[in-house]
Amino acid sequence: MNSSMINAMVSMGGLQQKLDLLADNIANVNTAGYKRKDATFEDLLTNMKQQQEAFEQPVRLTPLGFNQGWGSRMVLVQPDLSQGPIQRSDNVNDIAIQGSALFEIAVDDLGNRAFTRNGAFQMTINENNDAVLTNADGYPVIAETAAGEGRVVIPDGYTMRIDAYGNIQAVSRDGFDVRDVGRLKLVQPIKPSVLTPVADNLFIVAQGLNEGDVVRRVVPEEGNDVRLMQGYLEQSNVELGKEMSELIIVQRAYQMSARALSSSDTMMQLANNLRA
Repeated sequence: MNSSMINAMVSMGGLQQKLDLLADNIANVNTAGYKRKDATFEDLLTNMKQQQEAFEQPVRLTPLGFNQGWGSRMVLVQPDLSQGPIQRSDNVNDIAIQGSALFEIAVDDLGNRAFTRNGAFQMTINENNDAVLTNADGYPVIAETAAGEGRVVIPDGYTMRIDAYGNIQAVSRDGFDVRDVGRLKLVQPIKPSVLTPVADNLFIVAQGLNEGDVVRRVVPEEGNDVRLMQGYLEQSNVELGKEMSELIIVQRAYQMSARALSSSDTMMQLANNLRA
């Protein structure tokens, strides 16, 4: 009875984590660029118990012994980076990615970077009245410029134009003056399961890992399918019907584990009453 209670409790803990993950996916069904999270489970230690010879009966076809499990646990949460539907927004600051790539975002002045598929960007005015391309939380988007990697800066009185290959131009209001600003930096995930989802719809490479082993620079060109679309947004890749179906399955499994726990408790109470 103790083993059955432990089995049920451990399984309920893992299923509760799965329910939380599904709730997070469903809550972000309308979040631009959101990538659904998927969980991986594994069995805990399984013991082989040997039965007494009295269990050996002429009608029994199986050998003596039985497996005793200790439940399962959630061991890995990884993002599903599959392409979401692309929707037109007509906002020049919105950029959608077609293909396997991520935007690179600077999260501080120490060189730490994060990655995202959410192209709902905005222009933030700096101290020189120039516009800097940032995400919704004010983190600057990284581009490759003539001076090296840096921010996307559009001079005052100019608007931004980005082509399918990520080239950035600043265009004057009258359209006669066009300046090359740089090229948006994109990275391609080599090991998507290693990317760690954090707040603000961003992914990071966990400490202790080599960033070059997880993501690599990618340039939109004729040799690949990576393209950028200005004035469009990639929507969440969460399929509500699929998530709701999985939610029902996990809830049923949680209920079964709860009933197993309740049954074990009842049997233990009966055993205690018999002793009394």
